[in-house]
Amino acid sequence: MARERDEAHEPRVCDAALSRAFGFLGKRWNGVLLGTLLEGPLGFSELRRAVAGISDSVLSDRLAELGRAGLVRRSVDEGPPVTVDYRLTPAGQALLPALRELTTWAEVNLPASGCPGS
Repeated sequence: MARERDEAHEPRVCDAALSRAFGFLGKRWNGVLLGTLLEGPLGFSELRRAVAGISDSVLSDRLAELGRAGLVRRSVDEGPPVTVDYRLTPAGQALLPALRELTTWAEVNLPASGCPGS
């Protein structure tokens, strides 16, 4: 009887797109950086201050990775003074509803333990 049940049901398979999304956004700091940029562009130092505990080298690596993924754009204003900021691309902005929903869910369902690194 158990064998008949096993044959009648297909094995469950994780959705590949969802797996890719969580693999990327779940990588330490990626989701937090995207969420921080939702309110508008920030410079490198502003991002470092906003995301407590992230090192300069990791911040630089993650911003480059987010840029390669097409979610963040680095803009340089030749000035003077020269300024650099990071802003979400349209693809990054498309995450806004999902990130807001995750934030609301976390506020209701997860105990507060501070931001990563704090």
